[in-house]
Amino acid sequence: MAWETPPGRRAPERGGPPQDLEEILRWVAQRFKSSRSSSPRLIVMIVALVVLIIIGVNSYYTVEPEETAVVQRFGKYIGTAGAGLHFKFPFGIDAVSKVVTGRVLQREYGYRTLEPGVRSQFTEKGFEAESIMLSGDLNVVNVQWTVQYMIKDPVQYLFKLKGVEATLDDISESVMRRIVGNHYSDEVLTVGRALIASQCRAEIQEIMDAYTTGLQVVAVKLQGVNPPDPVKPAFNEVNEARQEKERMINEAEQAYNEKIPKAVGQAKQTVSQAEGYALERVNRSGGEAKRFIDILAEYQKAPDVTRRRMYLDSFENLMGQAGQFYVVDEAQKNILPLLDLNKFNAQSSQAPPKGQ
Repeated sequence: MAWETPPGRRAPERGGPPQDLEEILRWVAQRFKSSRSSSPRLIVMIVALVVLIIIGVNSYYTVEPEETAVVQRFGKYIGTAGAGLHFKFPFGIDAVSKVVTGRVLQREYGYRTLEPGVRSQFTEKGFEAESIMLSGDLNVVNVQWTVQYMIKDPVQYLFKLKGVEATLDDISESVMRRIVGNHYSDEVLTVGRALIASQCRAEIQEIMDAYTTGLQVVAVKLQGVNPPDPVKPAFNEVNEARQEKERMINEAEQAYNEKIPKAVGQAKQTVSQAEGYALERVNRSGGEAKRFIDILAEYQKAPDVTRRRMYLDSFENLMGQAGQFYVVDEAQKNILPLLDLNKFNAQSSQAPPKGQ
């Protein structure tokens, strides 16, 4: 019936050819069952159909965005292909090898990740031989590290060297042991970790380039650097003593920075005051010497006048500094104020200046 035909499909005419693959297969099955003896023509059709399906399936391949496809024809390298759908010759004529080139890969040493995630689970059991190393001062340290790398040249990665990852493992362990052996254990455990990781990455990259592995070492990270379990308490005590030493040094430097600059400032102040006093004394002595020379020149011109003027100036200076004045007669038993100089001095100090 017409309503039994699915939408978009035309009902086949009586005796006409089928319209889609499902009907073709059904028609072929019915013909194969209806015929008592296998018809050579039918067998050829079935074989041809199967061959076409196999050819179609093997004539294309898909490359993911983070992959690069390396194509070989009869075993010879002919080129690479990027992300997308591509066609090839089937039946092993073209062989395609897909290499992950757009993602950072990682190798772990001294431990393994069991379950990655927000709280990743790790295990160290069975990998102690990778992590136990001897430092330059003959101390044993437990070093766990990772090497992050990318495949920059898939052709070299596939064809130049066999077992690239195994080679990377051997080189990483060898380089790390040599570099740790050239440093003291204190440096490996504390401040020298970044330098060791940088040196290790550079040397691993140099060796991998010499071997034409096609790898690019992105980073080397020291995940854990610890002393072995039997000696951890001793190392902790050493670290505490070192921290205490640094604290005392910092306190001493603080006291030094507080006291020394203050003492230096006071010394400079004392020196400046002494220099100012010396300069003042020199200038005053020079002025007095010059004044004496000037007086001497005037004295040589008029000795009597100059002597009298000097006497009066000295007497006036003396009277200005005296508090009480008494004139005493040797013949008198009592003090007789013959001249009341105190009253005269007080009146002269209270008198208004001239011109007012």
